[in-house]
Amino acid sequence: MSATDLTPVERQSVLRTLRSPRLLKTELLAGLVVSLALIPEVIAFSIIAGVDPRVGIFASFTMSIVIAFTGGRPAMISAAAGAVALVVAPLVRSHGVDYLLAAVILAGILQVLLAVLGVAKLMRFIPRQVMIGFVNALAILIFLSQMPELIDVPWAVYPLTALGLAIIYFFPKLTRAIPAPLVAIVVLTLITVLVKVAVPTVGDKGELPDSLPTFLIPDIPWTFETLQVIFPYALAVAFVGLLESLLTAKLVDDITDTGSNKTRESWGQGAANIVTGFFGGICGCAMIGQTMIGVKASGGRTRISTAFAGIFMLLLSVVLGDVVAQIPMAALVAVMIFVSLTTFNWHSIRPSTLKMMPQSETTVMAVTVIFTVATNNLAIGVGLGVLSAMVLFANRVAHFVTVTRSVTGGVDGQVAIYTVNGQLFFASSNDLYTQFDYAQDPKQIIIDMSGSHVWDASTSAALDSVIDKYAKYGKQVSIRGLNETSLVMRDRLGGKLGD
Repeated sequence: MSATDLTPVERQSVLRTLRSPRLLKTELLAGLVVSLALIPEVIAFSIIAGVDPRVGIFASFTMSIVIAFTGGRPAMISAAAGAVALVVAPLVRSHGVDYLLAAVILAGILQVLLAVLGVAKLMRFIPRQVMIGFVNALAILIFLSQMPELIDVPWAVYPLTALGLAIIYFFPKLTRAIPAPLVAIVVLTLITVLVKVAVPTVGDKGELPDSLPTFLIPDIPWTFETLQVIFPYALAVAFVGLLESLLTAKLVDDITDTGSNKTRESWGQGAANIVTGFFGGICGCAMIGQTMIGVKASGGRTRISTAFAGIFMLLLSVVLGDVVAQIPMAALVAVMIFVSLTTFNWHSIRPSTLKMMPQSETTVMAVTVIFTVATNNLAIGVGLGVLSAMVLFANRVAHFVTVTRSVTGGVDGQVAIYTVNGQLFFASSNDLYTQFDYAQDPKQIIIDMSGSHVWDASTSAALDSVIDKYAKYGKQVSIRGLNETSLVMRDRLGGKLGD
């Protein structure tokens, strides 16, 4: 049975992959390609955080190995990431690496606790347009991150990058037996070595490790004062890491047409960070660019590719460091540019799509993209995207509430009937108070709510205000037609929210 005959779920099976030389080769090569792309990225993130590059490489090794067993999303790559490196950089500058390692361990513990509390279930509240904005912003950030490698560099970098992109794009048309990114890396490395082309290489990024990571306990005072120092950073790392990991997991779900266990992924990330902290590594989370290289560009589908991404990276760094150091950055830039171009959702910005899409939906996507790119922080961009979606949704739903007035009965027995239709919550019920003619209405008022639903305390308080206002005019109000849920809330809160 060929790989194309398997269902997406079967492709994720480790046992089936181990029994199939073809599938196993795909997983191992995917891990190799990812490891080659990881090394310069991790070194760069280590520099951002203010730590030795070996700290980032050790972290990527332990993160990949642990998450391969504990994670809930097969084939997703977790390693030292830029998002969390930015968070902990001030801590490293002010207190040093040992405090960083303690913060990493605490962040992992917090992620496990958040998983137990069910934080992964909040993913269902992230709208589709926020996800699209997240993906598009990610693609832009990946592309922009490669620009320093293309500015003020030897002229040979440009034709090498173009050749790398051509290989990655056209080689799969010949065969998919070998990942195109790996072919590009090998070909460009051979060209630069044999022709002796002087271009920036991986070795220029920093020193690679020459030994394996060892178990250690952070050398810090285990006091409440220390906890006060590291807790804010640990909490930020826990939230940013989980958000980026869960969003990446959802993206991989869509690409592979398979599901994943988000709760397991949450505590798995925590376990990986705890282990990483005790082995001298910086904090990490899912790496979206490298995950796309492994899943989309190289065909990885199982935990095997994740584990071997870490194993290959450490072996390449420790055993073949001199060889890896010769890889031209142009080859990796070509891989990352290809990933950014294929990750971007081009359909979302087509004129026909924008014309068809509600303006509020386009606004949500734009907010997510703009703030993610502007702050270089996926957590901020996604958070503001969700917030804008909530505000726009509440504003849109609020306009669906209508109040109509009619008067029945004779001159002495008139009754004003107000019919309320729509969903009543804080955004729509705030205007409810202004919809009644308090002074001109007769002595009896009926509010018919059979076409509405009471969602929150704000609506109950608004109804109390209406009743109190009529009472000042000596008029009586009765409410009818509440459905069962609304009636329970009204009975519980009615008349009890005022002074």
